[in-house]
Amino acid sequence: MNPFDVLKERGFIYQATDEKASRESFERKRVTAYIGFDPTADSLHAGSLVPIMALAHLQRNGHRPIALLGGGTGLVGDPSGKTETRKLLGIEVIKKNAEALKEQFSRYITFDEDRALLLNNADWLVNLKYIEFLRDIGKHFSVNKMLTAESIKQRLEKGLTFIEFNYMALQAYDFYILNRDYDCDLQMGGQDQWGNIVAGIDLIRRMNGKEAYGITFPLIMSAGGEKFGKSVKGAVWLDSDRTSPYDYYQFFRNTMDSDVGRYLGYFTFLPMDEVKELSGLKPPMLNRAKEILAFEAARITHGIEAARKAYAASTEKFGEADPNQTVSTSSAINEVVSGASDHPAVKIGKGRIEQGLSVLEAFVSSGLCGSRGEARRLIRQGGAYIEGKRIDDENLTLKKEDFTEGELNLRAGKKRYMKIRVE
Repeated sequence: MNPFDVLKERGFIYQATDEKASRESFERKRVTAYIGFDPTADSLHAGSLVPIMALAHLQRNGHRPIALLGGGTGLVGDPSGKTETRKLLGIEVIKKNAEALKEQFSRYITFDEDRALLLNNADWLVNLKYIEFLRDIGKHFSVNKMLTAESIKQRLEKGLTFIEFNYMALQAYDFYILNRDYDCDLQMGGQDQWGNIVAGIDLIRRMNGKEAYGITFPLIMSAGGEKFGKSVKGAVWLDSDRTSPYDYYQFFRNTMDSDVGRYLGYFTFLPMDEVKELSGLKPPMLNRAKEILAFEAARITHGIEAARKAYAASTEKFGEADPNQTVSTSSAINEVVSGASDHPAVKIGKGRIEQGLSVLEAFVSSGLCGSRGEARRLIRQGGAYIEGKRIDDENLTLKKEDFTEGELNLRAGKKRYMKIRVE
């Protein structure tokens, strides 16, 4: 599918600067798109998952994401969506935090073979010469227009420092640099970033003579009015040392009934027909949908073994959805729940097998690998096994005859097993 349609169907798109042109750009070429991330902590939190998953969907559909760490703008502080001035951190603290975030991004997108980029705007912002910046970049900004931006208007009521007022120009300059040097013509971000994104598009048009586009995501609030990513214990972190896989699982397992459908669209890679089926369940079977949501979210962030342990610990403590019922989704949890085999299994449609299933997709679909790049590395390192035999051909295509009675056993390393079952 066109990535624009994927994002729209899954609920990611709140606004687009030019929906028709944005969509058509994905048809013409491999699009490079970026999202900025704030490195003011040494871990991302669940509130960052919407932009991260958006980048992952772009990559899964053949396009190139850029995760831009705000090592430079983090020294200034983004006023967007904030009611008070941020505490400014030193450059060494931000540099240390930026290094810690690199590993976390790799759980969702792969950076090998130029399929994604991880950049830091400190590389071009920290050494900017202020007079030259004012002369060459500042002349393109209208103060009157900047004052109409929602992020600026909200802060003017309580006070906006001059350093924060500069933020819009700096973020626009980021977009300009990425467009000039990396052929990036799409910026995405939260709905509070609209003014900053539009400013960047305008600067690119003036400086590079090119068209660029912007997409914003909706602010994710629970049905109870709480900002997504918060729990009774505070922020839900992606770092397992800050938020354990069990607590991470429980955060999603405790999703309110009315939010299940939206969260399945945002925070899992399940096909939308399965998302619609799950979100249409009625209590008490809706609890199975919550288990699947929690399991898939934990699997993506912490790996399948951590997800299985979190599920087992949760059901031991609180019980499980009706164990005699299953839901026809490709989620690994159905087989984990039912205990129908010695090893957990995922179901794959017969049509996919008949078309030929690449060994890379087999390991990704099974949940043993988080991406094709990870599966490729596993094979190259000698850690991929099918039916007990080590696989060294990363271009191998699995066919119907490779499945014994509709099943195929995979292994990653010494102890991680998963069965593929033809549905």
